[in-house]
Amino acid sequence: MPGVFVSLRKPGDSIDYNLRMKQPKVLKTRLKNGLTVVLKEVHIAPVVSWWVWYRVGSRYERPGVTGISHWVEHMMFKGTRAFPASVGDRLIARDGGFRNALTWIDWTAYFETMPADKIDFALRLEADRMRRALFPPKEVESERTVIIAERQMNENEPSFRLGEEVQAAAFRVHPYHHEVIGDMADLHSMTRDDLYGHYRNFYAPNNAIAVAVGDFNAREMLARIETLFGKHKPATLPTPLTRPEPEQRGERRVRLTGEGETAYLQIGYHAPGANDADFFPMAVLDSILAGASSFNMFGGGGTSNRSSRLYRAIVQTGLAANIGGGLSPTVDPYLYTLYATVRAGQTPEAVERAIDAEIDKVRNEPVSQAELEKAIKQAKAMFAYSAESVTNQGFWLGFTEILGDYRWFDNYLPRLSAVTVADIQRVAQKYLAPGNRVVGTYVPAEPTPQQER
Repeated sequence: MPGVFVSLRKPGDSIDYNLRMKQPKVLKTRLKNGLTVVLKEVHIAPVVSWWVWYRVGSRYERPGVTGISHWVEHMMFKGTRAFPASVGDRLIARDGGFRNALTWIDWTAYFETMPADKIDFALRLEADRMRRALFPPKEVESERTVIIAERQMNENEPSFRLGEEVQAAAFRVHPYHHEVIGDMADLHSMTRDDLYGHYRNFYAPNNAIAVAVGDFNAREMLARIETLFGKHKPATLPTPLTRPEPEQRGERRVRLTGEGETAYLQIGYHAPGANDADFFPMAVLDSILAGASSFNMFGGGGTSNRSSRLYRAIVQTGLAANIGGGLSPTVDPYLYTLYATVRAGQTPEAVERAIDAEIDKVRNEPVSQAELEKAIKQAKAMFAYSAESVTNQGFWLGFTEILGDYRWFDNYLPRLSAVTVADIQRVAQKYLAPGNRVVGTYVPAEPTPQQER
């Protein structure tokens, strides 16, 4: 539960404290070079999770270089002069820590979770590679092979191909149009100069958020971050892409055929962004329909959706092997997605009709107060599970700063509690309209005479 916030200021800083037992819990400040710093002391175990987030992801890409943000993430592990490629993994593992990175549509993030007395290595590593990554040409070509293979592996999954088509059909204008991994044509044609230019444009202190959660003194940690990162000069950032997606004026459909014996259905509805007041009723509606979504892309969280309306209507009746929903907090409006694996002997059309019946019901009939309270409880549990460890808390603080302010994380549970029965019906009517969706189906191709033989 959020505590009482006061603001203490010194020149160039804006520091927020969560006062509980007279100890600072969250400190937020901005260095003179524009680096945002968010620190949270958690003295349960001698561990620190350290994150550096950049405001760059696939939405910042143009045709010709789609997938470049993800590829740059790979290149950041190829070393600097001070920290050759093999050093980071070896020393972090030796000290009992782990590290990784994530790229998504709105952001790219890097983290190390280590014993508290060893975390300075991670701070020095991230400070160095913020502006001094090498991008060796041979490594660029090596990673081209890796990423193309990753793309090909994804294409072997019908659910990936279907999701890509639904996303592309949903976004004709907004740069959410393409998958994070990028288009195959661009993966073949991008150059080392393209990658390095993208890195130099976006990897700068005034485009970054540094987050630490764990066993440290916030004032001392801030001083160390300022020493290591304060010497980086701010960059002139590219003008952000601002092409809002026009309102969709009618249902769109895509149909794929391919190998395999299983059919799939995916329905994507245009949904509100994370800072829209409607996002919170949509999160509860998701819990009612398909089971609560986990927003933590790093990991953590997991509750059963067996009591959800769609599970009972689709899976328990034998129409589909599974049913799920996906709602994501995003900077701009994105999608609420329902996806099902069609059971053998059934058809995507039969599954779609059953889903539509449940959608019509929630749009036209108010849910009960008891069902609302149960859905809120499940959504809260999913959220709590995804924020248990210091690593997950580091994810949340950085992720929500990307959305605008880490207080989104603190205020999420109270915002869920405020959702009413009327809110559920209102957002269902507004967003789950037939003209606001893309329906995608994947069906196995008919075997050729030669295959039948």
